[in-house]
Amino acid sequence: MVNESRSVPYRTADYLTTPEDVQEYLNAALEDGNERVLLLALRNVADSLGGSEGLAARMGLAPQDLERALSEQSGPQFSSLVQILKAMGLELSVRQRRDAA
Repeated sequence: MVNESRSVPYRTADYLTTPEDVQEYLNAALEDGNERVLLLALRNVADSLGGSEGLAARMGLAPQDLERALSEQSGPQFSSLVQILKAMGLELSVRQRRDAA
């Protein structure tokens, strides 16, 4: 039995403490191939960088606009995804698949 008075909720953002952590986390989300997994990962990274308010400020957006872009209902367009990654200090790249002949 868990002593709830001493346990704390797990927050992925608490473990994304270095740029390398973020990079590996987002790459794993991309490898999953599920858009919902990637959106959740982007939201977790935003939380690790000070929340949607901080990331939105870096992008010159209102926090609600960023939250809408990262919602499961709309999801980001490609240009928004590039902007979000840039504000996170990241960029997209393409590489050959390991299983490609």
